[in-house]
Amino acid sequence: EEGGGGSAGSPGPGQGGDGWFTETCTLWPGQAMSLQVEEVLYHQKSKFQDVMVFKSKTYGNVLVLDGVIQCTERDEFSYQEMIANLPLCCHPCPKKVLIIGGGDGGVLREVVKHPLVESVVQCEIDEDVINVSKKYLPGMANGFFSPKLTLNVGDGFEFMKQNQDAFDVIITDSSDPVGPAESLFKESYYQLMKTALRDGGILCCQGECQWLHLELIKEMYSFSKTLFPVVDYAYCTIPTYPSGQIGFMLCSKNPVTNFREPVRELPKEEVENMKLKYYNSDVHRAAFVLPEFARKVSARPFMCSL
Repeated sequence: EEGGGGSAGSPGPGQGGDGWFTETCTLWPGQAMSLQVEEVLYHQKSKFQDVMVFKSKTYGNVLVLDGVIQCTERDEFSYQEMIANLPLCCHPCPKKVLIIGGGDGGVLREVVKHPLVESVVQCEIDEDVINVSKKYLPGMANGFFSPKLTLNVGDGFEFMKQNQDAFDVIITDSSDPVGPAESLFKESYYQLMKTALRDGGILCCQGECQWLHLELIKEMYSFSKTLFPVVDYAYCTIPTYPSGQIGFMLCSKNPVTNFREPVRELPKEEVENMKLKYYNSDVHRAAFVLPEFARKVSARPFMCSL
């Protein structure tokens, strides 16, 4: 969830000790997430947003952008592994990958592990997030040192306009749809990704939370179906995202894609070699099984009237 909008509670710069950081946002009214702070490690305004890293009591180092938690060392792997491997394991040959956002490096770390991926371009607009992550989140940022990577510090929109029919898989690791990232949840952005994908290409975008954003999910699913022959929605659990859950919107230009059945099963040995802690082929299939309240009103292929 790179970016975001919200208001930070305590701590301010230099606070710590037994203080707490509290995340609030208009996107999840009436609720908040709090983590106990041991030490504020970094707090500066970049050209684009407020960037903070603090050491928490139980979740390791935590990256916060504009008051919204982006990742913690303890639970980041669930989101990163799923947003990367759901699309990669559904594409028969994902040689060229584009990542939009993801300045903490976590998605990149997972993508470069994939044996079929030959090259990755990452577009992140805020270089400060990359540098801060390299210093304070080294376990996530190690992907930045991969020889497969071409890093583009700049606007992903502009990059895709100049690179059409170029990628097998596009992954958007975006913030919530407030402020700078709002446009990443609109039809025009999905249209742009479609033109940047090769024939048979697949995209995967951060898809918000069933508990909080069913109407937004329904809207995204609806316009995606006008652009792509195959659209589906999956989710994973992650304690430090709002309501402990985050979703993924998946679209394919290939009409025979079945997102619920990976074309490439990862055997147990490969799961271990890739050091995966959340994703496996069974979790992949299970991620598309939605609870009844969400299945009724959100992204299901048989509900073409959406």
